Amino acid sequence: MKVFYSPHYTSAAYAFDTTRKAAHVAALVAKNPTMKLVAPIPATDEQIKRCHDSTYMTAVATGHPRQLAESSCFTWCNQTYKAATYTNGGVISAAKQAVKVGVAGTLSSGLHHARRDHGAGFCTFNGLAMAAMDAIEVGYAEQVLIIDFDAHYGDGTADLISARRRIRQVDVSTYRIPTNSTYLDECRKALESVEDHDFDLVLYNAGMDPHEDCRLGGLKGVTTRVLSERDQLVFEWCQDRRSPVAFTLAGGYSGDKFSPDELARCHYNTCLQAVAAYQIHS
Repeated sequence: MKVFYSPHYTSAAYAFDTTRKAAHVAALVAKNPTMKLVAPIPATDEQIKRCHDSTYMTAVATGHPRQLAESSCFTWCNQTYKAATYTNGGVISAAKQAVKVGVAGTLSSGLHHARRDHGAGFCTFNGLAMAAMDAIEVGYAEQVLIIDFDAHYGDGTADLISARRRIRQVDVSTYRIPTNSTYLDECRKALESVEDHDFDLVLYNAGMDPHEDCRLGGLKGVTTRVLSERDQLVFEWCQDRRSPVAFTLAGGYSGDKFSPDELARCHYNTCLQAVAAYQIHS
């Protein structure tokens, strides 16, 4: 299975889980003979402009105006734009690869809060919406589903695709789960809500921030095992429906209870579940 990654993913100066964890996950992927790290093609200006206006794109590229350039909450540097083009290009590359062979991944994160004219919530450009739009515009998919199982609502994605009838999104955030339900139950219900639709491409935003030990979004009872079961559920759902799926890392934040190594292993588990569901062997 191809997993897209480049050192450019982590080249921005601002040190935070979103800008650093891909390297730790890549180190684990590199040791697995069923997976192959592949450099993505960076997102082009044309692809970015399908989602974001030119004023915002220019701000991220140049650092001016600074407030707009840093609207993602990251301090701007001269590598910010390149890093964003590579992480977002990784989603597009993974989507194209998934359509060819069934499954692929990218170690991209920091996507689903970005809106048309600004970044937000540790997200610079919205690679989920960007990849979905690219797939439809170029013609390698007719119907795209975005499964967002990050702990936080993918508000930027929802806004960007609101007028796109061929792109749908299902979202389970930890802040919206009823007290009489469980996390896995809500994930199952989300998938059941689109059972009657066929999708040529699924983009899976596989957040680790629902983990009970995560300092931003954690939900009691959501353990590493539960998140692995969630990933298995998604990949088997896609496999059963013969819908190609490309996955991204999404949220996940280390802290006193959740070390960077534990976080990386949780994200790596998503890769393992993809390999298991699609029966990829060395």
